[in-house]
Amino acid sequence: MKESQIHANMREGKKFIRRSDLIPFTRLYIACTALFAQQEKRWGVITKLARQYLISRTFVYMMAAELKQTSQIVFGEQLSPSVVSEEMFPYRYMLSLRLEGGCSIGAISTIMRRFSIKLGSTGKISQTLHDIGALLPNTLCTHDGTIQLVVFVSDELFADGIPILVTVDPHSSALLRVELSDTRQWEDWKVHWECLEENGYHAIYVVCDGGQALSKAQKEALVDIFRQPDTYHAIAHRLGGCVKRLEREAYKAIEREYAAEKKRTRAGTTATRQTCRTDYTTARNCATKKIDRYEDYAYLYHCLVHELHLFDETGRLRNRQEAEGNMEAALELLDLLGVGYISDAVQKVRHTLPDLLQYFEVAQAVVVQLEALPIQPETLRTLCLAYQWHKDLIKAKTPKARQYCAAQEQFFLDVAADDLHEDDKNLQEHVYRMLDQIVQSSSLVECLNSIIRPYLNTTRNHVTQAFLNVVMFYHNHRRYNAGKRAGKTPMELLTGIPQEKDWIDLLFEEIEQKQPDFFASS
Repeated sequence: MKESQIHANMREGKKFIRRSDLIPFTRLYIACTALFAQQEKRWGVITKLARQYLISRTFVYMMAAELKQTSQIVFGEQLSPSVVSEEMFPYRYMLSLRLEGGCSIGAISTIMRRFSIKLGSTGKISQTLHDIGALLPNTLCTHDGTIQLVVFVSDELFADGIPILVTVDPHSSALLRVELSDTRQWEDWKVHWECLEENGYHAIYVVCDGGQALSKAQKEALVDIFRQPDTYHAIAHRLGGCVKRLEREAYKAIEREYAAEKKRTRAGTTATRQTCRTDYTTARNCATKKIDRYEDYAYLYHCLVHELHLFDETGRLRNRQEAEGNMEAALELLDLLGVGYISDAVQKVRHTLPDLLQYFEVAQAVVVQLEALPIQPETLRTLCLAYQWHKDLIKAKTPKARQYCAAQEQFFLDVAADDLHEDDKNLQEHVYRMLDQIVQSSSLVECLNSIIRPYLNTTRNHVTQAFLNVVMFYHNHRRYNAGKRAGKTPMELLTGIPQEKDWIDLLFEEIEQKQPDFFASS
């Protein structure tokens, strides 16, 4: 089919056309080229194929996926299923249901009894899981006494008011230490971090919220490193809620204005009309004031959030002092709005502001390393902009915002791909990994909260340290199925050592090493 005819069909509104010119050999060539490009991470090839053959990128990806699936069926190895001993089967079953299935103890008992699996009573399941957890540590330890430098992202989770102290490595998402504590004083956090250092994990810097306990603990235990306040808690948590609050107040004022106007139009006597006219004028002025206050606040709030960005519109690293000055000016204008609860929140942000942009210092060192790469400065700045949109995509709350951020990221990636050579196929991933060293918030702990919370709910908040140990082992050794860490386990990403075995097999090895007769005695 000629190109002119294709465009004519497109003008006629035909979205799907049977392309007789794309013979099977041509389709096979497109699929092979796309598949090799995906395997070798060659950027821009899919787009070039789509433009060359006047087809959609989705169609190219679809053919590549079908070819990959077919090749695995024809040429893939036939793996024999692993043999599971009858003795270990009940333990595999209950661990899978508890951790991968998220089932409660009662649900596990019901399922095991239905299939006549031994050890199926609730008491035996609960005791077995507790005994397994008691053999596991609550702190990761490096091998051979080596020291590994990581970023400490620390925060507190709660189970029925009982604090759980958690420290995570943000790059691998590995849980470094999970501790059920009686209190959350600064002394508890000091011991928490000192235990990590004794096990070989030393902090590059600490990311946490603005709590007094965490702040004082850092000054006592990690005096040689700086603390990066959580930008989410400092800005969005304190000021973000006011946007919705002011919006609701503005809508209520508008409703009162409409009601006053409706009442004014229905007034009968002259005196009543005068009174209603006065009420309407008052309501209109109030609505105008609240609308202006909402719009001013929303604008200044988004200016504050924008100042947290690392790169400007050209992809260059922004100046920290300039960003702090802009934030201080925005806070001053917010204070001038004259709203009590806003002024209180502004005062708390001002208290955090001197340390809030510490991550700019880390970013400066990372950018210096990136500039040493064999890449054109313009291309590097384009990749930095793509990364910044990628971070905004992760933080976006609505589908529309996510679609916009994803489109912006892809735009800058496509621009950068046109300037990269074939030898630079892994460069974009390398730049992203380098920039991931810049940690601004402890939001990863909040993500882990969403992972751990279902287990806390199924235990009715009766949490033990042994239970947390099992969850920690599972999380650190389970394999991600989606996201940027897909196909990897947290321990692989943390240590760089491939994990060949399933997490349950590793757990059994750990148990037998600590207590060889565990399964026999059970």
